Amino acid sequence: MSNQTLNDMSSSSSSSSGVRSLSEISEKDTVHLSVDLVSAARRNIGFLRSVNECHWLHQRATIVEAIRRYEEVWMPLISDLTVVGSTPPMVLPPFDVEWVWFCHTLNPVAYRKYCESRFSKLIGKPAIFNEENEEYALMRCREIWVQRHEFEPFENEVESDSQDPPGINQDLFNQVKEHKFLYSKFSEPYFCELVYLIAARQRYRGFLYMMQRFGDGCLRFVPALDIVLMLLTHQSYPTVYVEDLKDKWDDMGKVVGLWETVKEKEVEESKNLWERTFDQPYEKAGGGLAVELDNLKAKRPIYWEVSDVDVNTKYKSMIPRFLLEVCVFVRLNDRTKVSNGDTKHKFLRLRAVRCHRELKLDELISNFSYDSWRKAWHLYCEFGTRGLMVELRGRGGRCFKGSKSLDSMPFYWNDLLRAPSITLSRKVDQVRIVASITPPVQAPYLLKCVPDRVTDDSGAMISDVILKLNNYRPQKGRWLSRTVLDHAGRECFVVRIRVGGGFWRRGAETPSAVNWEDRIIEIREGSWSYVAGSIGRAPVQRKW
Repeated sequence: MSNQTLNDMSSSSSSSSGVRSLSEISEKDTVHLSVDLVSAARRNIGFLRSVNECHWLHQRATIVEAIRRYEEVWMPLISDLTVVGSTPPMVLPPFDVEWVWFCHTLNPVAYRKYCESRFSKLIGKPAIFNEENEEYALMRCREIWVQRHEFEPFENEVESDSQDPPGINQDLFNQVKEHKFLYSKFSEPYFCELVYLIAARQRYRGFLYMMQRFGDGCLRFVPALDIVLMLLTHQSYPTVYVEDLKDKWDDMGKVVGLWETVKEKEVEESKNLWERTFDQPYEKAGGGLAVELDNLKAKRPIYWEVSDVDVNTKYKSMIPRFLLEVCVFVRLNDRTKVSNGDTKHKFLRLRAVRCHRELKLDELISNFSYDSWRKAWHLYCEFGTRGLMVELRGRGGRCFKGSKSLDSMPFYWNDLLRAPSITLSRKVDQVRIVASITPPVQAPYLLKCVPDRVTDDSGAMISDVILKLNNYRPQKGRWLSRTVLDHAGRECFVVRIRVGGGFWRRGAETPSAVNWEDRIIEIREGSWSYVAGSIGRAPVQRKW
């Protein structure tokens, strides 16, 4: 679609109803979502994590057997239990069959044809988001399975070296193989946060609204990652998806698939449509492009490990570290308001509200456009920084050097978390700035080890201060000591290595070296107990 067409569509829509705010879009403007997409998405992410961790499930023999069980046992079983027009029965298949079922539903057209050709009706999936209900549904399925198929084991017991049976459903096999790494798209821990999922559902509504208004003029729609999560979740409940989008079935076929590669022009068309519809940048923190551009794979800027176990429950001296992703977009207000002279001598500076005072990231005003939003900064910040400050500065300060602040726009994390779609907009004379974040989640601990004073057997530092406090009794033993600091510079542990024995007297005896097999490595939890300045004692040894 050409830019002229986009401009015509924008002008016609603005003249009739004006630009809509994303937070104003309701079900009346788009479709009624008949399933709780927030709860369903959390359940799907947990399911995909389990699939990702089950390596046996991705073996060819296992997949082939799972497809056979899905087609020959599960689908006829669930079809017999399904009554047209009623809610799907509360049963869930074995894990391997559920994975095949999930992959099959992500191709709505093929799944619908499959169900109608075999069973003359569309087979739906029950909305089960509670662990107790899920366990009940699985147990009920096992009972029915055993009754109807006495000689068909409920679990997949195929051998890894088994040969493929004749007549394998190759299309379904390819679909399952294609989604093998689906969890990698949604593995960051913030995807399961409630505030993120609520914002993603609202953006999904906005995406449907955009397609409803401009679907006739666009050939392909490229979804952002948070929108893809909601779309896949919606598709995984087939009867709900078909009923909700029955009037938009043709438009949904224009949405680019998750594993497809697209051209940059197609991405720009989707971005421009979104900006003209909502006057906001299309991308956001945690909502970048879900597809690859011309076979160029995007690399993650940070490794974000997910763990269900927090070591802080064992080591109280380690304070959790919370991290969030931040995207800041900038757009000039009006072409007529800013002259070339203004933009040449003015720039934006990004700083942290708290800590990291040396952080100063500058962007010239002339780098930004009147026509579209541009991503100025993409950062990962600690929640303890409280927020970001964007300053509008002008060249020339004292003695015509440096720069001076003309205005400032704060973006506090707490304000962003309460804002619609976790996004805030600020406006200053010449520019508009939009910042978006992901919910803060616990990140890997960041520790560093720094050398400290040598200590004695009791843990006290070797010093005249300690010697005086001990009534000039010599300090016995010598231990190399290191202090472990966390991300905020707080002392967490003291690590000591015994390297010498005996007493130290000035000008007399020297400590004797300890044999390698007699060396001791000791870790003490906590911080130093300082008695004078930087002189102190190591924390008391903890008994395990």
